[in-house]
Amino acid sequence: MKFHSFLIKYGEIGIKGKNRYMFEDALVRQIRYALSDVDGDFYVHKCHGRVYVDCNGEYDYEDTVESLSRVFGIVGICPVVRREVKEIEELKKDVVVYMGEMYPEGNCTFKVEARRANKRYPMNSMEINCALGEAVLEAFPEMKVDVHNPDVRLNVEIREEVYLYSEIIPGPGGMPVGTNGSAMLLLSGGIDSPVAGYMIAKRGVEIEAVYFHAPPYTSERAKEKVMDLARLVSVYSGPIRLHVVNFTDIQLYIYEKCPHEELTIIMRRYMMRIAEHFAKKDGCLGLITGESIGQVASQTMQSLAATNAVCTLPVYRPLVGFDKREIVEISEKIGTYEVSIQPFEDCCTIFVAKHPVTKPNIERIEKSELNLSEKIDELMQTALDTTETIVIGKKGADTL
Repeated sequence: MKFHSFLIKYGEIGIKGKNRYMFEDALVRQIRYALSDVDGDFYVHKCHGRVYVDCNGEYDYEDTVESLSRVFGIVGICPVVRREVKEIEELKKDVVVYMGEMYPEGNCTFKVEARRANKRYPMNSMEINCALGEAVLEAFPEMKVDVHNPDVRLNVEIREEVYLYSEIIPGPGGMPVGTNGSAMLLLSGGIDSPVAGYMIAKRGVEIEAVYFHAPPYTSERAKEKVMDLARLVSVYSGPIRLHVVNFTDIQLYIYEKCPHEELTIIMRRYMMRIAEHFAKKDGCLGLITGESIGQVASQTMQSLAATNAVCTLPVYRPLVGFDKREIVEISEKIGTYEVSIQPFEDCCTIFVAKHPVTKPNIERIEKSELNLSEKIDELMQTALDTTETIVIGKKGADTL
């Protein structure tokens, strides 16, 4: 079966009232981006409150469907066969051919759902339903009609052309990326933060990312691992601006001057400060982390409060109530898990205390940070000035 178009079904966009066109336009842009490296000539457009992808000439069907299934905002992908508008007897033949190719075994129930958008067609929707249903029953006696819960819903839309479709391939849902502002993701080489980026992008948020690199304690391969993770997330989110911060000197200074049981919390607080700097500079509306309550010592309620205390922007934690199994399942679904478990450590795992504090007192943490006053501002400025910014996309990475 050769499909000529895909009808794109969306969910929440349909209840956006007078602003719906803005969400539809964003969805069209994301679909075009998703199909930009798929073999084929595609025309993505809106028509009468619907979004279509018309396929001109030859194209890779499997690759096209896979790419569309990663576009947030899509809840269903319907492969469409287009035919010329014809008299009912010729239309019956087209429908019989379609059903024969789509369901060759024939052992199923069906219902015809006609929609006459072209009011010049001489029959109304109910008459078309009856005529086409009769034709299918005559051609395939083993099929049965079930108007309440059919196995197959044959949709026949009569527009400038006739659109035939019966299959709905699930999409990821959510909102089109870019419709809910932007936020800065603290991205590491672990399992959690790429999943957090994916989940916040699903709600229409455009993401940037910051990665804290600590050479020579972390290798160049650890940096490449994070870039690979950003590239996998960008398949769903669109291109990601990744800020690579050299964090080594700051970590060593904290390690030298602060109590070791407070290292993780204090380092996290300085990471949040740096991430917020880039977030404000780029107009982001918040920070995103992959933290989940109680997962490790730095993610207890008290620890999260201590890291939040240095931020003026809101901090979003889409995984906050998830357990590890749930997070792993999502990472496997989006393809980041195998990369995340590669044995290349990042800066969060290098300087770890044997007995980290689990219930830090913010006043005590602030007092410990006074030990850093001599050099920390200079080290922070150097880290900001030497940050490397890279644009990560599904086709590769370009240094800015």
